[in-house]
Amino acid sequence: MKVTIVGAGAVGASCAEYIAIKNFASEVVLIDIKEGFAEGKAMDLMQTASLNGFDTKISGSTNDYSKSAGSDVAVITSGIPRKPGMTREELIGINAGIVKTVTENLLKHSPNVILIVVSNPMDTMTYLVHKTTKIAKTKIIGMGGALDSARFKYRLAEALDCPASDVDGIVIGGHSDTGMVPLIEKAVRNSVPVAQFLSADRMAKIVEDTKVGGATLTGLLGTSAWYAPGAAVSELVRAIAQDSKKIFPCSALLEGEYGLSDLAIGVPCVLGKNGIEKIVEIKLSDSEKAKLTESAEGVKKTNADLNSVLA
Repeated sequence: MKVTIVGAGAVGASCAEYIAIKNFASEVVLIDIKEGFAEGKAMDLMQTASLNGFDTKISGSTNDYSKSAGSDVAVITSGIPRKPGMTREELIGINAGIVKTVTENLLKHSPNVILIVVSNPMDTMTYLVHKTTKIAKTKIIGMGGALDSARFKYRLAEALDCPASDVDGIVIGGHSDTGMVPLIEKAVRNSVPVAQFLSADRMAKIVEDTKVGGATLTGLLGTSAWYAPGAAVSELVRAIAQDSKKIFPCSALLEGEYGLSDLAIGVPCVLGKNGIEKIVEIKLSDSEKAKLTESAEGVKKTNADLNSVLA
């Protein structure tokens, strides 16, 4: 398994670190536009190999996509990160051009690659890749839901005062502060619905805290988070590398599923060696359906701003 990560900033380097530490990939290539930056990050990470016990080879390159040739998976983290007070949607004008160029360069050297999109606004950037390439839709994956669900589980464990491994929950919908749909009705602690442990008000707070999870961290850090996004990406890549058939909520192109079409949005997906191997349509309550439909409308409005890039 060869993995290329475009963008060697905090998120990209975190992706590389977690992938290496989990030791399922033979090679990770970091690419960045800044001279020497990817090479430096790669060298720094390689100097942890004997300490962290991994054999993955990590290398870096300054904007030379030939180094990515033969990649099985490529992760696109390129673009400017969010600043305090900035929405993911405000990034579209800058990041759309970057993502389009990066995708073209990756496919030039690895035509069979599976693409994982991290750049924000993530659902719209994933849709952009679908619209500007001719590769199978199963090979284009938006990362957002995997991260949002991890943040949801963090809030659930916090409220329940229990280990994170004891809870399960999923977030579908758009990867935005207003678009996320944490499925609190379906959240469980060791198979027991959390409604048996928590009040309606506490569950409502968990939902709201999850939805603003990224913005909360941006306010504290002054930029986008990187540890949890990097860990989320590494788990998606591992599911592909190991053909594990695990279910993750990912931004996938819908063609009638959930009554939605012509957009990429977060839904449960089975991941394996071919990328998205199945979109899982779970039964939603009327309230959940309404929230997903509202989220989809928001994503479509953002997608409309892509016209200049798609022209």
